[in-house]
Amino acid sequence: MKYNDIFEKARVFVYRNARPIELALWRYHFEDGAKEDVIRVLAAFQNEDGGFAHALEADSFNPNSCPIQTWNAASILKQIGFDDASHPIIKGILRYLDSGADFSEEHKQWLNTVKSNDDYPHAIWWDYTESDDSFRYNPTAYLAGFILRFADKDSSLYKKAEEIALEAYGWFRSNVPFGWSDVTKCFAGLYDYLSEAGTELVDMDEFAQKLKEEAGADICRDTDKWGVEYVCQPSAFVRGKDSMFYEGNEELVRKECELIAGSQLEDGSYNLPWIWCNDYKEYTLAANWWKSVQLIEKMSFLKEFG
Repeated sequence: MKYNDIFEKARVFVYRNARPIELALWRYHFEDGAKEDVIRVLAAFQNEDGGFAHALEADSFNPNSCPIQTWNAASILKQIGFDDASHPIIKGILRYLDSGADFSEEHKQWLNTVKSNDDYPHAIWWDYTESDDSFRYNPTAYLAGFILRFADKDSSLYKKAEEIALEAYGWFRSNVPFGWSDVTKCFAGLYDYLSEAGTELVDMDEFAQKLKEEAGADICRDTDKWGVEYVCQPSAFVRGKDSMFYEGNEELVRKECELIAGSQLEDGSYNLPWIWCNDYKEYTLAANWWKSVQLIEKMSFLKEFG
């Protein structure tokens, strides 16, 4: 099937099924849509405390602000290259992160899960837990990077983020390879923010090398599992040919393009390799939302490499 045919089927699915946020992102990436349209829709998920909620991350329907949902908002801002530190949406995120809410003073990290998750439909992995295993710097490393990129350098929040980032990097450097791709993506975000901010907080050459080592360990080499099991594929890290993660993974990138081209469903979407593992009926709704998120990622990848 030709790329144009694959893309058109994907476009039709998105227009028929996507939420306003994914539709705005689709238009931004593929139809010259405006950043402002994405921001306008994204702001609807932001609470008065500046944090994000309301199933922006579609596997949790919690209407209360939490770090993971706020990380998702920050990642969308990065995705569209929005960097206006004076904008209310960024100032709101900084206000939430500065509030002390959902932050463990014991671990010096933002919580991966929050208690109120359990009061609303959610995937099993968003069940609240106080286990030390949940403190692996997801999403803390990313959020610390966001602060270092956008906060006032003279603020107490900025100094707090410096301390967190240094501790986070020390943990990362000591534990590579650990094999948790979601954690690695948060550290890749920290690296990007540090690069953008031009800070010399850590040895950036060493950081890049460690990231490449960890990503190499995270990416599943058994391509038979791709799209069937919840495993890490090259697209989790490789966004373009100029990516630090592209070299050495060229053949796997080619195989992922082949998979995208050959596994599209008749309605234009792709199967999701996960379920919620509980009885919440809202999974059906969330899965449909995720398909549009997935289509934006897959069509972007195929456009770049296919």
